[in-house]
This record gives sequence, structure tokens and C-alpha cells, in this order.
Amino acid sequence: MHKVVFKKAAYDYETLKPILFEMIDSIGGDCIKRQDRVLIKPNLLLPAKPEKAILTHPLVVRVVAEYIQSKGAHAQISDSPATGSFEKILKEGGYKKALEGIDVEFKEFKTSVKVDIGEPFGSIDIAKDAVEADVVINLAKLKTHSQMLLTLGVKNLFGCIVGLKKPEWHFKSGTDREIFAKLLVRIYNAIKPSITIIDGILAMEGQGPGKSGIPRHLGILVGSNNAPAADMAICSMFGMEPDNLLTVKEAKKTGLVGDKIYISGDFYMVNDFLLPVQMPLMFGPKLFHKFMRKHLLQRPVVDNHICQLCGECWQYCPTKAITKQEKGIDFDYDGCIRCYCCIEVCPHGALRSAEPLPGKILSMFR
Repeated sequence: MHKVVFKKAAYDYETLKPILFEMIDSIGGDCIKRQDRVLIKPNLLLPAKPEKAILTHPLVVRVVAEYIQSKGAHAQISDSPATGSFEKILKEGGYKKALEGIDVEFKEFKTSVKVDIGEPFGSIDIAKDAVEADVVINLAKLKTHSQMLLTLGVKNLFGCIVGLKKPEWHFKSGTDREIFAKLLVRIYNAIKPSITIIDGILAMEGQGPGKSGIPRHLGILVGSNNAPAADMAICSMFGMEPDNLLTVKEAKKTGLVGDKIYISGDFYMVNDFLLPVQMPLMFGPKLFHKFMRKHLLQRPVVDNHICQLCGECWQYCPTKAITKQEKGIDFDYDGCIRCYCCIEVCPHGALRSAEPLPGKILSMFR
């Protein structure tokens, strides 16, 4: 039975350090040996201030780097951001300043190696540094996710897919969330992080995981040597059936986590956490799928008064279903696969998901 530890915490260095050191010790810190190359994988989605709750907080990253240093090991902080330059994220997110005086390497994922993750995916490109590190510490952010409901420990490792390979996999998964969940779990199992810590001190609810989400103070850190178990525990915290998080359901099917986990520490219930509303992407006869996708499913919409025409959304869109217009952007909803990547990467919070009128009417009878 996998152990999951909950600890109340705040972004205060003096109190955070002993809490995190104790947590890491209790969930497998002894896996870090002298001279090991330890990869820290935070959530560095896009340039944002810590108070936006989009990124793993820089103080959490600092303390984990200090723990690695205390073991005589070498720490490397890496990710492949969805949008914005790696250096801009480090600067705006406060990482360079927070980690001053720490012997740590900041390195963007740029080189991949082929890893066979089995059918139906075959060999995929995963960041070389993630595959070859002696130890991987997975530092996720507790956030909602318009497509996958929540982005927690398992989903965080999708950042080990380099650059524009990420929207390519969204395209290949299409409208099937279960296929995408299977992909995420296979990536997690290929990387096998030794430790997962989820930063929920300042979490995100609503239409995450980008700037359309709403920061929500929860004051909690969650740690485990098994990311699916940590994700299960957070589902329980929100009163959710864990199998509603498709990555947990898939991890259970493949034997990465059992039906029961052991939760210790400062666990508490949050019954009013605002999750994104989701409908099944497809159901019923295939004959009706095209109609359903266009008229029933939640789709991305834009507030063109906020849109800056920066180009991030249409450049990242895996199906090129977004076009630039004179006064805003336009969606081809026949081509849109409802991956909501555009909402995720928008640096201005101009995009959100909304249900078309026929879908709203159908929802009344569910």
C-alpha cells in the first residue's frame, strides 16, 4: 500500500524548509546518493508571477534543491514550457532570485531519446535528461485542467515531452481523453520519478491550468513515492471518486497503484473546490459524433477585448483550428479536437471553455 503524506505549509522559508525536509525523508529521500544527478521537474507552464498559482512555487523548488545539496548530489531544474522562453519563465516566476547561492543548474529540455512505451504509442520522444537522471523529483502544482479535470503528479511529467511534440500528441490522441490519460501514465512509468511532491499551498481552481484559472489558498503540500497515489489522495480531499481522474483510473488498470492507499499527516476535506465542468467527449453511435463535437461539447471561446493577438494559441493549436482576424481570433469548431491547449497557453487569460446552447439544454436533463 502506497503512502501519501499531507503537510500544512506556507510560503515562508524558515517554516517551509523543515516541513519539506521531513516530508522527503519520510517518502524516500534516502534514494538520493552522493554524486547523483538529480532532476527536479517543476511545473513551468508559461511566464507568470507566483501569486497566479500557475507554476510550482520557487521557494518549494529552492528547499528541494537544498535537500539534494545536503545529500552531496547535483541538482538540475528542467522543463519544456508550453509557451514563452525558459529564461523568461525563470525570471518572471522568481526562480533565479529564489535560488541565489544554491549550486543548481537550470536547463531547458531540448534533446530527446526514443523510449518504447508500448502499444498503441510505440516509441516516443522523451527528454534525455529525464530518462538518464539518477533520480527524478517530480514537483507538480495542484491545478484544475479544462481537458483532464486536474493536473497533478502524473500529468506534470507531460512536460518531459520536448517543445512542439506536446501538441502533436494532443492531435494523435484526438478527442479521446482516455487515450490521452493512457499516454500520460505510460510517460510517468517510463520516467519513474522516485519522489512526487504536489504544491497545493496556493492551488488553482476553475478553468485551469493557465491564466484563466483562479488561485485558491489550500495551505497544503502532498508527497509520495508514487504519483498516482498522491493524485488519488487529492481526489479524496475534494470528495471526488478517484476513477473520475482518468490518469488514476488508468494507473489502477495497469497496476501502478492499488484501490487503497495510506494517507498520513494533515489531510482534510475541501468540499467547495471549483472543478471545470466536463461532458463526455463522445458517446453514442459514431454517426452522431461530428454533430456532438460541434454542437454539444464545451469549446474554447475568446474575449477579443482581452486578446492581444500574440499568436501563442494559433501557433500551439495541434489542428490549426484557430485563425487570426483583424480584431481577434476565430475558431474552426469542425477542426477543433477540444484539447483546450489554447486556453492553457494563453498568456493573457483571454480564452475559456463554454458550452454551446444545445449542450446547455442537454445538461438540464442529465
